[in-house]
Amino acid sequence: MSKIKEEITMFQDELIELRRDFHRHPELGYQEFRTSKIVYDYLLQLGLEVKMMTKTGVVGLLRGNHDGNTVLLRADMDALSQEEKTGLTYQSKTQGIMHACGHDGHTAMLMMAAKILVRHKEEIKGNVKFVFQPNEEEAGALNMIQAGVLENPVPVAAFGLHLWTPIESGRIGLATGPIMACTEEFEITIIGKAGHTSAPHTALDPILVAATVIQSLQSIQTREVDPLLPITIMVGNVHGGSGRNIIADKVEIGGTIRFLFKNEETEKIILLEKFERVIKGICEGMGVQYYLKFIPSNPSLYNDKSMVNYVKQAAVETFGKEDNIVEYRCMAGEDFAEFTHRVPSAFYFVGTGNVEKNSQYPHHHPMFNIDEDTLKIGVEMHVRSVLNFLAI
Repeated sequence: MSKIKEEITMFQDELIELRRDFHRHPELGYQEFRTSKIVYDYLLQLGLEVKMMTKTGVVGLLRGNHDGNTVLLRADMDALSQEEKTGLTYQSKTQGIMHACGHDGHTAMLMMAAKILVRHKEEIKGNVKFVFQPNEEEAGALNMIQAGVLENPVPVAAFGLHLWTPIESGRIGLATGPIMACTEEFEITIIGKAGHTSAPHTALDPILVAATVIQSLQSIQTREVDPLLPITIMVGNVHGGSGRNIIADKVEIGGTIRFLFKNEETEKIILLEKFERVIKGICEGMGVQYYLKFIPSNPSLYNDKSMVNYVKQAAVETFGKEDNIVEYRCMAGEDFAEFTHRVPSAFYFVGTGNVEKNSQYPHHHPMFNIDEDTLKIGVEMHVRSVLNFLAI
């Protein structure tokens, strides 16, 4: 174990090049065909048992030389529908798609963690299941679970991480209990009646209704929910109309509802009922129809206290100190949450924000990038978390 840092440093150039290659060739959820083939072949060459799952998912199994428990490590592979504007030499070659959330780094780090752990196979008491998950941005974890990723062998623990620009490079964000929000996506279609803007009385203007709906939905979080409870209702897109002098026939609205409630299952039902009540009341009052669709994304992400302790131990071993571990929670959604509700788990944030390296932009921003010096930190955290859990 004492040579882990040196081993990772030895492969650092390969680690960075893997990440840059994935960055050049981003792929959307369930379209990660190139990425998954590279991962599959890489794990196969390492001598792992490898299989495909849920179209583009890859699972590699490392069986240690001694009997023991199975621990799961997970990385996400999908990119975003975003036009990259970083100007990097390894900028996305695919128009309108980029890795704006760090998943290219996650994939590269887990591949390298597998490579390092294979070198310690003779010491490992148990098994390590490497899960390369597609479609995280739209809850691909649940599909992998339904396909049997938590079976044969059954993991008794799971670890995941996220490169995180809001946290400074060299720091680890970690907390127990619920740390990331339950997320519910929504799509609303408001059906009006088209017409000429010179005669609005002959039409039913869905844009006016949409504006009222968007504003009124905010009253739920400010007037109907305990102000001490975290909740955000956000509209991310609005589409309607085809001309300046045309009253549109419909408006489409999309967004997210994020919350951290103690009684999540019960409170979620109540919250969604309030959400539709507001929309229904406005649409009926203004004489238009509506269609509402909820798209379940993920539950809240819950960190098990004992698993968090393994991560803390790994962080101290990685950095030689613990004052750089910060308590961190956020309202972002993360479908690793599905694992945490089935297996004792810990999910943490590897700080990668560095103004000098232009990696201070938020996630999902067209200028998003990471501090590549933090990649080796993620690899070491993966490796040490596993070895600590398996009690090497």
